[in-house]
Amino acid sequence: MELVTGKPSLQNALDESSAFLSARFRYQAHAVMRPPVIILLSVGFVIALMPVYARQNPAPLRSAAENTNRFDPAAATKAWLATIPRDRREKSDAYFEGGYWLLLWNFLLLAAISVFLLESRISARLRDFAERVSRSKNLRVACYAVAYLLLVYVLSFPLNLYEHFFREHHYGFATQSFLPWFREQLIGFGLTTIGGTILLIALYTVFRRAPRTAWIWGTAVAVVFMLVVMFIAPVFIEPLFNTYKPITNPEIKNPILAMARANQIPAKQVFEVDASRQNTRVSANVAGLFGTTRIALNDNLLKQCALPEIRAVMAHEMGHYVLNHGVKLLTYAGIFLAIGFALTRVLFDAAVRRWGVRWGVRSIADDAFGINTSREPDSMAKVALRLGAYRKLDPTPLEEFVFFDHPSGRARIRMAMDWKAANLPAGESPAVETALLPNSH
Repeated sequence: MELVTGKPSLQNALDESSAFLSARFRYQAHAVMRPPVIILLSVGFVIALMPVYARQNPAPLRSAAENTNRFDPAAATKAWLATIPRDRREKSDAYFEGGYWLLLWNFLLLAAISVFLLESRISARLRDFAERVSRSKNLRVACYAVAYLLLVYVLSFPLNLYEHFFREHHYGFATQSFLPWFREQLIGFGLTTIGGTILLIALYTVFRRAPRTAWIWGTAVAVVFMLVVMFIAPVFIEPLFNTYKPITNPEIKNPILAMARANQIPAKQVFEVDASRQNTRVSANVAGLFGTTRIALNDNLLKQCALPEIRAVMAHEMGHYVLNHGVKLLTYAGIFLAIGFALTRVLFDAAVRRWGVRWGVRSIADDAFGINTSREPDSMAKVALRLGAYRKLDPTPLEEFVFFDHPSGRARIRMAMDWKAANLPAGESPAVETALLPNSH
């Protein structure tokens, strides 16, 4: 985009004036011209000679705001985007948009695996195995969690292999061969198993002790767990996958540390990460909490970007830290977790009432366990009716969700009748007992 900065010369201006006041026009003007016409011609003549005056008397410099107004951000943005060849844009778009579908496929796969484990009663058998292994409730949860996570990992491995290995190689981002990649996958699975088991033990402890407010306490436990992970990740987790070494080049290190000091980021060193052995992506971060804060940038950034670009990237990452984006994301995650736990409580109770017997699922209140053990569904119904003396028997779903710390009488009776229907001996009548309860009128 070029700007024309030249100005008409005096000769051009005079030529234009002469053309404007041609011989014939001057004759007619002299003969019949009226004052308004004279005024208009005078103005036109002055306008024609303005470039000459401007050349002899330059205008003062424009302000920064006036110069900014002459810059078109939309056009500049298009110009930057146009520097990327079309084939590279199409490849990038295809890769990123494919990620939308992978989110859906991963969700559907996880849901299908969960339904499969329930319908096949593999989940129930894992629970029974855990109960035989230990009498401790926490150890039972741990045994079940390890087995469950292993099954989910194995069943989801084909999609994982495609998404994180073959697809990354296809688009030219991955640099690892299969064995190093698989080794890191096993490390990640081990960390997930340890962390997931600890989290499930804590959650089930909360669910048992505070069933009414489990969704609130469950959210608190999950948020604390994520906070701990954010704290320990830079020191204990990330070094399991990459090597971190201090950057000694002062041209790179000093400007970054200067920006850190100016923004009160408690870091005294900048680290380089050997990410190029895994992929070609450029990346950097400012991570950690409570004394574990660390500034790091990967070697791809150092190899592919100039110093001003590196500073721009690091300033962006420092913005995440200074503006507390990590804490904000943690807060948003807590809100969504609270909603998720609340919905899970409602949906879990509904699912247990409908499919609990077929899946072998037990509620937290152990009603299903009690029926399975006593095999007395009618007695369970009678007890539920007795409790109805001081507990509303048939509340609305909202009432039951907010005010009940145990299933309502209607929910318990329905569970008992579902069990009875599923376990009714052949030829036995499904008639409901109608005998009056003791002390009933």
